[in-house]
Amino acid sequence: RMELSCAMGGSTAAPPGPGPPAAAAGAGLMEGEEYESLPSGVALGTHMVAGAVAGIMEHTVMYPVDSVKTRMQSLQPDPKAQYRSVYEALKRMVLTEGLWRPLRGINVTMMGAGPAHALYFACYEKMKKSLSDVFQSGGNSHLANGIAGSVATLLHDAVMNPAEAVVKQRLQMFNSPYTSVLGCVRAVHRTEGFGAFYRSYTTQLTMNVPFQAIHFITYELLQEHLNPRRHYNPGSHIVAGAVAGAVAAAATTPLDVCKTLLNTQENTALSSLNIRGHLSGMANAFSTVYQLGGVPGFFRGVQARVIYQMPSTAIAWSVYEFFKYFLTKQALEKK
Repeated sequence: RMELSCAMGGSTAAPPGPGPPAAAAGAGLMEGEEYESLPSGVALGTHMVAGAVAGIMEHTVMYPVDSVKTRMQSLQPDPKAQYRSVYEALKRMVLTEGLWRPLRGINVTMMGAGPAHALYFACYEKMKKSLSDVFQSGGNSHLANGIAGSVATLLHDAVMNPAEAVVKQRLQMFNSPYTSVLGCVRAVHRTEGFGAFYRSYTTQLTMNVPFQAIHFITYELLQEHLNPRRHYNPGSHIVAGAVAGAVAAAATTPLDVCKTLLNTQENTALSSLNIRGHLSGMANAFSTVYQLGGVPGFFRGVQARVIYQMPSTAIAWSVYEFFKYFLTKQALEKK
């Protein structure tokens, strides 16, 4: 989602950022207690647990739509896999390929989402607070939020790229030759080598860094209007998260199309241009997409991507905010 998809924190005393709003300021926490006053070990654990749960929830709930997005980004799809809408695609996948087909590969995504998002949130929260003190002490710095999210993305994608970007997307493609996660991993390693699992890592970062920057800045701007006091407010988190996810998703769709091509190495499309071997590099991917689909080719699947990201980011933010608030409250009560 996060690509956050995938990514997401402050109190009245600390610089608020696109992460959970002042858990300590929310009703229910003991008066005078603040989230930032917790021992660092407790705070780190809170971010990691809340982030892991949010990541798993985000990816599993929206996984069927993600499967559709992958197929709709195909540059030269099989005639049986040409869809006009997300609903039509899901319906045809279930009717022609079985009820569970839209969920193929969900297990590997769940395995990667937990640790990836735990690392992401821990890094993001730490950097956001440190950088905000440097750029705008006592205030909210959009620059600090963007940089913190971008750096945290390096860790997140290092964990998620092999699982989500390579194995998952190959299992999602129409007429995929792979029937299981383990079988896909073995086949890719045998035929393309270990490097195949990170072939699109730099491309993933090229997409996710601007995605997260746009996502965080948009979310933060909306929070300033919807929830200026940074209390625990589920409604504001859901609305701001959904809008931020939609804006970031639409803006970075061209990069996502290139990433999908590098991950799937779509044989039909590459063969039509007499490309032999494996396509690599963002520049080559951009050139290939343009040759096959022109400018509209860069926006294939934009509808599915936005439809996926809106509820996805809303789920991630609301779940993360809730668990951070709940775990912080429990820790303060134990004190």
